[in-house]
Amino acid sequence: MKKLYVIIALLGIVVSCDQKEETVSVIDPNDYNQYLDVPQKKEEQSKEAITFWSKRLRTDTTGIGNLAPLASAYTTLFQTSGDVVNLKHAERLYQKGVEYSATNKDGFTRSLAHNYISQHRFKEAKELLEDSYKGVSNKHETELMLFDAYMELGEYEKADSMLAKVKNNSDYHYLIRLSKWSDYRGNLDAAIKYMEKARDIAESRDSDALKVWTYSNLGDYYGHAGRIKDAYASYIKTLHLEPDNHYVKKGIAWIAYAAENDPEEALRILDAIEKYHKTPDYLLLRAEIAESQEDMNKADSLRQEFLKAVRSPEYGAMYNAYVIEMLAETQPEVALSLAKLEVENRATPETYHLLALAQLKAGKKQAALGTIEDYVIGKTYEPTALYHAALVYKANGLVEKVAPLKEELLGASFELGPVVTQSIKDL
Repeated sequence: MKKLYVIIALLGIVVSCDQKEETVSVIDPNDYNQYLDVPQKKEEQSKEAITFWSKRLRTDTTGIGNLAPLASAYTTLFQTSGDVVNLKHAERLYQKGVEYSATNKDGFTRSLAHNYISQHRFKEAKELLEDSYKGVSNKHETELMLFDAYMELGEYEKADSMLAKVKNNSDYHYLIRLSKWSDYRGNLDAAIKYMEKARDIAESRDSDALKVWTYSNLGDYYGHAGRIKDAYASYIKTLHLEPDNHYVKKGIAWIAYAAENDPEEALRILDAIEKYHKTPDYLLLRAEIAESQEDMNKADSLRQEFLKAVRSPEYGAMYNAYVIEMLAETQPEVALSLAKLEVENRATPETYHLLALAQLKAGKKQAALGTIEDYVIGKTYEPTALYHAALVYKANGLVEKVAPLKEELLGASFELGPVVTQSIKDL
């Protein structure tokens, strides 16, 4: 089992729902205040590109040459605004490209597959890529994407075979996938090492796009390892290059909340983010903060608002994991049905631990134990999965299996957050 790093030992930070002691401050608002309210350049550029390419598309009798840049602009607008409707616009354009392109069908196929992955339509992405791979295609690019699809679907042997095909220790795209593979295998140190090598390549090329991607992902990995100062520094480096990066701003908000016990600062950052970027998951973070402040009415209201938002058909299965975890507490049978569907769509340890949680809450503790033993323990090292395993073990009276998990989970306080950490203490 992967070692979960003890944040308290590394940082001297005490994270607790019921007390606040002297802390070693990691964040400094002076580092990021200048980025909280900035012109959304990428969003503005995307809208201008959509207007330009839409006009070209209407006047072009075939339109094929304008489909890709128009779809790309819609994809960027989705990333910057959070409006999933733009992702659906891009999907339709890529589908048209796949259908009608005579010279770039392979390129349109990979773009459409990437779009499907963003929508959590992993099986469709895999089928597209496998069909393309059999024909005339850029084999290397398709192998990289097949690795991504196989990992999302839990087809790890196939993913490993694709990784072997693209092996090149000096290639950025290979290294970031080797990093992901190492993380899956429970070797976080190796995951960080390979991502740092990818970062070095990005810096040597002086590619802002590659640097932004690696800095933000390194921030996440450092956080998983309990290296909160490094995570914060990496997020700030991202903002220097991309001031309107909402993802890393949310990461800084999490540090304020989970590492520094400063929910007010976390909410201030969220307020700034949501002026420009709207996605349902912000409601869940706000709900957790409210719960940590013992305002359960507000927490429940925010969670209901989240559930209402994700019912929009455009979201499809994008938020199913969150919905399962929430409904397990209030509508366990509904959660169980949805969890079974998720496992059918992507049989991974991450979906199985949600199935086990739903089974447990639905009163099927023996079935939950079987799910945990067969599909979760030893197959994932994510703290949330191990927490659900501990709940199942406790319900089945397996105290001897709860104790070691509890000890390790308390070392993942930052990643899990104060609310779950308190629940772990009560195991």
